Amino acid sequence: MGERPYLTAPDPKQTKFPRGVPFIIGNELAERFSFYGMKGILVIFMTTYLLGPDGEAQNMNREEAMSVYHLFTMSAYFFPMIGALIADIFLGKYRTILWLSLLYCVGHGSLALMDIAPHTMGWGMKPFLFAGLFLIAMGSGAIKPCVSAHVGDQFGTGNKHMLTKIFNWFYFSINIGAASSMILTPIFLEASWGGPWLAFGVPGVLMALATFLFWMGRHVFVHVPPAGLESFMEETFSEDGKRAIFNLIPLFMIFVPVFWAIFDQTGSSWVLQTEQMNRDFLGKTWLPSQVQAVNPILILIGIPIFTYVVYPLGDKIWKLTPLRKIGIGFVITAGAFALSAIIESWIVGRSEAVIAQMWAGLGDAIPAGTAMPTKLSEMLSIAKEQGWTQTEIAPYLVDMPSIGWQFLAYIIMTAGEILVSIVCLEFAYTQSPKKMKSFIMGVYMLGISLGNFYVAGVNMIMEATKDEAGNTPLDGPTYYWFFSGLMIATTIVYIIYTQFYKGRTYIQGEEEAEIIEAEAEAEGTEAR
Repeated sequence: MGERPYLTAPDPKQTKFPRGVPFIIGNELAERFSFYGMKGILVIFMTTYLLGPDGEAQNMNREEAMSVYHLFTMSAYFFPMIGALIADIFLGKYRTILWLSLLYCVGHGSLALMDIAPHTMGWGMKPFLFAGLFLIAMGSGAIKPCVSAHVGDQFGTGNKHMLTKIFNWFYFSINIGAASSMILTPIFLEASWGGPWLAFGVPGVLMALATFLFWMGRHVFVHVPPAGLESFMEETFSEDGKRAIFNLIPLFMIFVPVFWAIFDQTGSSWVLQTEQMNRDFLGKTWLPSQVQAVNPILILIGIPIFTYVVYPLGDKIWKLTPLRKIGIGFVITAGAFALSAIIESWIVGRSEAVIAQMWAGLGDAIPAGTAMPTKLSEMLSIAKEQGWTQTEIAPYLVDMPSIGWQFLAYIIMTAGEILVSIVCLEFAYTQSPKKMKSFIMGVYMLGISLGNFYVAGVNMIMEATKDEAGNTPLDGPTYYWFFSGLMIATTIVYIIYTQFYKGRTYIQGEEEAEIIEAEAEAEGTEAR
């Protein structure tokens, strides 16, 4: 018996939730757990657990680990453009998501195999690490612009009023998956009964489950067919298409990348900073990678506060248009990294005594000829190479700054994220013509990729310019002040850009011609 045909358009008489929605929500929750669970422990893994072919330690230093982390994130946000083109022109969203999810699963499998490679294959972990990261970047990146659009495709004229509710649930599932994985996978990595095989294996199993759930919904999904190359090119090079590209490229490829260069360091430089802080807070001892879970939890709390309190109150004082929200978010983000610079100055000021105590605690375990380091990060690397766990290191850090200060930095940073990231998603959608929405979303994600390229490049330069003592021009708090200052300088230029922005708002309606023009002044784009 042949496969029954798929729906290619939603039923206009359907007034209830589409039957495919639970499969998409379940898929997204599991997929986000897999991605953020793996990404959240990546820097700690590379600086603590990497082994060579003979089982010897091959840990990366700070700059190397940060370069790899941000090159991976850069790749994960480069491939959305390719995924959007594949879906819109050739395969459609369903087949693009399904096939590339399988590639995603293979990447997770490669990471899970790292733990056995040195012991059974005579290989080091790095080949499996780099292969896994590349496949995950391809798979996760290519499906990013397709999943949220696939949600919208399930709704027709009879139930389109439910779109806001379903996108709220969609976003909720993303953050539940992210928060739970960031709490659990560091435990799996650190526990005596766990290790890298479990910490990377569990996200892999969740990704396989996500793919299975998505496949299970195939007969109840609406499968919108691809538009084809001719239709896509016609829309892209129309007057509206060229206007949208000309207007949005400066925003998404010049200004927004600096925000992401700072924000995505919550998973790299902030994790490494947390290693050097007193992690006893709120009645528990936090693992360095677990602190990242604060961000998705704050997002869930912050969105309704901003929607129902901050924005209405702000509008009474000064109309908060999208471009104004983004600009305010830039300033707040610079403030979050300025606080990180202050924290780092406290760490540097208290490090000397801690280094001496740890050096004495290691005693004869220190390799012959090793000089006592001057940086706490280097002292921690030596301790970890001698097999010290985070639990054994923690007592030496009781006099260091509390991670409560980094919690405050996360609160500030999350406010910036709500004002920049979420507003940019909406702005990318409303400012792009109907057939270009996936493409413009891909351009926005290229900006995220570019921001991570900046960070990787800075850390590569730092590694290449180290002097004989291992020092660089951006050591300590100077590193954080550099990025904070860059964000402020970018904001000044951004304010000038907003004075010349001319946009058009496209609202999806019953008819193709339902377009509301908006001549935008400095405050942004508002329909008249």
